[in-house]
Amino acid sequence: MSFKAITERVVAWRRYRAAVRELAQLSDRDLHDLGISRYDIESVARDSGKL
Repeated sequence: MSFKAITERVVAWRRYRAAVRELAQLSDRDLHDLGISRYDIESVARDSGKL
């Protein structure tokens, strides 16, 4: 695996963790308004990078 590929994976992982952290800080009501359950936070954060 090249250095560039490793760097890209690390950057993607940091973005994923930041999204999870940010969504986890929202209230249940705010998550509901967005159509996200607390259970789905990791999945939503993972899928957001594919947009």
